[in-house]
Amino acid sequence: MTMKSSRHLVDPDLAPFLSILPTRDIGDHNLEEMRANSIAIPLDPAIDDKVSSQRISVPGPDGAPDVDVICYRPMGAEGALPCIFHIHGGGYVAGKAANQVGGHKTYALELGCAIVTVEYRVAPETRFPGAVEDCYAALKWLFAHPGIPGIDLKRVGVMGESAGGGLAASLALLARDRGEYALAFQHLIYPMIDDRTSAGYRSGDPGEGVHPYAGEYLWTHHNNHFGWSALLGHEPGREGVSPYAAASRAESLAGLPPTFISTGSLDLFLEEDIEYARRLLREGVPTELHVYPGGFHAFDWAPGVDVSMRAQRDSKAALKRFLFAQA
Repeated sequence: MTMKSSRHLVDPDLAPFLSILPTRDIGDHNLEEMRANSIAIPLDPAIDDKVSSQRISVPGPDGAPDVDVICYRPMGAEGALPCIFHIHGGGYVAGKAANQVGGHKTYALELGCAIVTVEYRVAPETRFPGAVEDCYAALKWLFAHPGIPGIDLKRVGVMGESAGGGLAASLALLARDRGEYALAFQHLIYPMIDDRTSAGYRSGDPGEGVHPYAGEYLWTHHNNHFGWSALLGHEPGREGVSPYAAASRAESLAGLPPTFISTGSLDLFLEEDIEYARRLLREGVPTELHVYPGGFHAFDWAPGVDVSMRAQRDSKAALKRFLFAQA
């Protein structure tokens, strides 16, 4: 099955952003340029002094460097707060938690919660399992020192977008399987969870082939193949890939925390995300799935567009339910 142009399927209000955020092939030749030009979420000056931030270096995985975490908390908030453990995106090869200070402070203030985010090592300099073990080390520190960000350990959940969503899903599996820390929820925004998508099929079904319209913009099949290859250190799609690298590889999803998944109808990750939600539901995990018509990868970043604002409202509403379910 060959790719077809999906331009006519793009939400008309999103179409102008395709020229602002042009699609580029990523590879070894321009990775450093991509990293240097990564977009930082703007910080509203009116919010800046209403949310405290603290950057802390915590012990990394055995034999690995320390890991930096950034803790955010609304100024004047009292008591132990629910907490979002957030993991940034970037295709497993780029991105920085520090670039998301605008979003982190906004979410902390609007939701009345603490946010802890982690600066994990990226590929190809650090292959799997470096990134997910960095995240686990940060989670371990958080559960050992809840008083520093002032959190309620019964209300800690993981969240991420794209590769950050993939790491959040893998971290939830790792926490379940190691049995050391109980997570309250996983909040996955167009998560990158199946290396087999970049090998030309999804969820182990080569007969169905590639979705003919998904993945034309921003994060393409080419970029997905590069990101997974960088993370794994070999061709994606092989047998034996760990579920802690690609969460869709897990044999069972039973016992995972309540889940929110959202994606766009034109996102390359559309089918792997729908399939993950289906499997979660079949294994008794409370799961909420949203697919937004006409949305490509990262469509929810487009300001002032109805479908983007709906996605943001749905995401925040789900987070509020997760964070305060046990209040």
